[in-house]
Amino acid sequence: MTGRPLRADAQRNREQVLAAAALAFSRCGLEATLEGIAKDAGVGIGTLYRHFPTRELLIEAAYRSELAAVCDAAPELLAKLPPLEALRAWMDRYVDYMTRKLGMADALRAVIASGANPYAQSFELLTGAIRPLLAAAVEAGEIRPDTSADDLLAGLCGVALATGSKREQADRLLNLLLDGLRYGA
Repeated sequence: MTGRPLRADAQRNREQVLAAAALAFSRCGLEATLEGIAKDAGVGIGTLYRHFPTRELLIEAAYRSELAAVCDAAPELLAKLPPLEALRAWMDRYVDYMTRKLGMADALRAVIASGANPYAQSFELLTGAIRPLLAAAVEAGEIRPDTSADDLLAGLCGVALATGSKREQADRLLNLLLDGLRYGA
């Protein structure tokens, strides 16, 4: 792929392929077919291969797209919600992202086996998304000031790993985590 920007229709096709791929790999792992992904995205298989010449490149791009979506949500949430609500809404999005990522585990292992590291910048991107959410909530006096982005990310990972797809339990645990953040504010 060249360094020039994609045409609007090509960008739309790429985004549709990534969304379909993330869903397919999270549901079916390595059993997901590229033909099925192309069909679900509403594009031909040639379009899929033009953007992603290998299965591993598609898996990695789908993972990175999901990561970008959860990280990009932080400033959007802060712009339209009060700080504590924005933080809680982002926590929900993170748990949803982790649930999808857990479903993609086998597919992501295949990417790692091919020599790529899809997780190379994940920690920095996620903590970078969390910091402004925490700062806004601290400034508003809604959470304790000694909370680090690293600690919150560890807590959120724990909730996601412990609950898997049990969303009601995840919600209860996220509320407990948020109560802990508020204690001593």
